[in-house]
Amino acid sequence: MDKRIFGLESEYSVTCVFHGQPGSSAEELSPDEPSPDEIARDLFRPLLSGDRRSDVLLRNGARLSLEAPSHPEYATPECDNILDLIAHDKAGERILEGLGVDAQRRLREAGIAADVYLIKHSAGKSLGCRESYQVGAHGEFGRLADGLIPFLVTRQIICGAGKVLQTPRGAVFSLSQGTEPSWQSGSSARIRSRPLINTRHEPRVGGQAFRRLHVAVSEPNMNETTVLLKLGTTDVVLRMIEAGAVLPDLILDNAVRTINTVSLDLTGRSPVRLANGRELSALDIQREYLARARDFTDRNGGDPATRRVLGMWQRVLDSVAAGNLDAIAREIDWVAKYQLIERYRAAHGLPLSSPQIEQLDLGYHDVDRGRGDYYLLLRNGGVERAVRDIDIFEAKTVPPPPGRYRQAG
Repeated sequence: MDKRIFGLESEYSVTCVFHGQPGSSAEELSPDEPSPDEIARDLFRPLLSGDRRSDVLLRNGARLSLEAPSHPEYATPECDNILDLIAHDKAGERILEGLGVDAQRRLREAGIAADVYLIKHSAGKSLGCRESYQVGAHGEFGRLADGLIPFLVTRQIICGAGKVLQTPRGAVFSLSQGTEPSWQSGSSARIRSRPLINTRHEPRVGGQAFRRLHVAVSEPNMNETTVLLKLGTTDVVLRMIEAGAVLPDLILDNAVRTINTVSLDLTGRSPVRLANGRELSALDIQREYLARARDFTDRNGGDPATRRVLGMWQRVLDSVAAGNLDAIAREIDWVAKYQLIERYRAAHGLPLSSPQIEQLDLGYHDVDRGRGDYYLLLRNGGVERAVRDIDIFEAKTVPPPPGRYRQAG
């Protein structure tokens, strides 16, 4: 596909801490205090204007889903340029940040002293993010899944959001939050069980037929360069599959179980079992894809953005393999969060299971730029950028240029 359309849908959590009740949250309320859903409904009141619909279409072409008010979902307009998409994803953070500030002001005007938090992460059974890619209508879904799923399952080593998990053996830091047994590898239907990927046919455009590929094995990211790497590498892999490139046999024995195996190994070296009986590590599998992607790009050409992605992909894999996480801490979410937590633990002598670490784990995803820990790193020059602030500001109210986007579906 010469020109692909991309989309991102990210889940947020709304919570509230009431002053005078240290450690309390919206789940621990006195009878006079609003519930999480009441806070969330007030949060989005400026957008609803008396309309009880659960979806709100925004001026910038995005969609805000309020089906579960305390867990809103922001879907970007679908863009044909990854940098435009990143700007619109960050614009979603700015929009929700502004709504949170307004809701907090209204609570205080009502005599309720409280802080409203909007956390860009999953609080449920989903991983909290869905990516969409326009792909050709022809070709077997099975071939697409066989070629793509091993890449998606192991890419958390390069683009995981990082998570402190509480396990029966104690707290551990993982690349991602992992999955539950209800997930399955894929489906050509919209939703059946919880597929890692699925497709659906799109209306014809200019006489051409397309499908939309949904990737559910994804997490909301804060770092713009992590998002660039996540989307850019996936795009290259899809281009190889669509072009009929011969990919190595990397079909996993159990894709869902492998997600959890990979997520718990920060070195990327734990062996995972393939369907053919071989064992490879996440690093091995990612290197196989990178080698094929470099060869494919050399033969077919690639724009500067693609070559930037390939260079970053190589650098991240090399740094993880060498244990040199400092080299990629400015670009990769899980590394930045891991180092932030380890520095805090060392300074305060805390175990990974402590409530302060849990708060820091969530605080990294707080979209309040004056409070969130990702934005603290950004202010201190500890984060690489992929887009400009002016692009994000514009994307709050202005859709991508005509012909370069579709309204969020």
